[in-house]
This record gives sequence, C-alpha cells and structure tokens, in this order.
Amino acid sequence: MPEMTTLHDALVDEIKDLYSLEKQLVKALPKMARKARSEKLRDALESHLEETQNHVSRIEEAFDLLDMTPRAKHCAGIAGIIEEAGDALEEAAEDPVMDAMIIAGGQRAEHYEIGAYGTVVAWAEALELEDLAELMRQTLAEEKAADETLTRLAEEGINAAAVNGAAQTVGAGTKSGSNGRARKR
Repeated sequence: MPEMTTLHDALVDEIKDLYSLEKQLVKALPKMARKARSEKLRDALESHLEETQNHVSRIEEAFDLLDMTPRAKHCAGIAGIIEEAGDALEEAAEDPVMDAMIIAGGQRAEHYEIGAYGTVVAWAEALELEDLAELMRQTLAEEKAADETLTRLAEEGINAAAVNGAAQTVGAGTKSGSNGRARKR
C-alpha cells in the first residue's frame, strides 16, 4: 500500500475508492430496479442508474484534473452494503415489504456516498483544487437528491403499504378476545 504522507495522497486514494464504489453500483442498481414492485421506485432506481453512470464519468474527469490515469481501489464498504442489499433481495417478502427493504439498502448506499463525496469536496477545497471540488459537489448534490427521493417514496406510501401488508398477515392469524380486540393465537 502506498504511504499517505499528504492530504493530496489521501484525496487521490479516496477518489480511487469512489471510482470502485460507483462501478459497483452500476452493476447493483439494475438488480434492485428489477426486484422493485413499485413503479415509482423502479423509475427512481433506473434514473439513479443513469446518474451513477455519469458519476463514473465525473470521476474519470477528476482523474484528468489531477493528471492521473483512472484507477480504482476496491471499495470494501460499498461491497458490504451491496452484499447486504443483495441478501435482502433474496428474501421471500410481500411486494411492499420488498420495496421498503430496497429503499433501506439504497439509502445505506446513498448515506455512504454522501459521506465519501463530502470528504472529497472538503479535501479538494482545503487543497485549493476548486475545479475538482465543484465537480464532486455536483455528484454530492445528486446523491443527496437520490436519498431524498427514496425517503419521499417511503413516506408517501411504501412504508404504509408494508405495514398494512404485515397487519393483514397478522390479522389473518388472530382471533377476537373478550374485549373485542384482536389477539395473536
């Protein structure tokens, strides 16, 4: 491993990590979109896939700004998040519950990306690399917007549908007690 002696070294290392991160997401997002049952969620994931492909291009542009050849450093953090989301996709779940789980996995990835891009922007600013900072700010804004979209979808119906689906399942296995309330058998 190369030694990190300057903030510039750490910045380059983080950009290599982001390059890997975005390439991994380009492969993972289509799987999530195919599994989504909500049309709005599927559309949001497909739209973010297009943005993610642009993020890869932006990172390649960042390497150009640094006079470097694009090279990825395996991002183990996003690999773990993707693996966990993939495990959730294999679960037997009611459609709205699956959609809620997809949103959860997507938001884990978005929060990880927001942290990483925020760091790169701050370091680029500290190093007075304003062109690089501005380029990464664009992606940071898109990651925040994607997170907000997932939150909105969850709050506007997917979570409620998942709760209602669970309530229907519980309701199917209940019997009325003497106080008229349903209780589990």
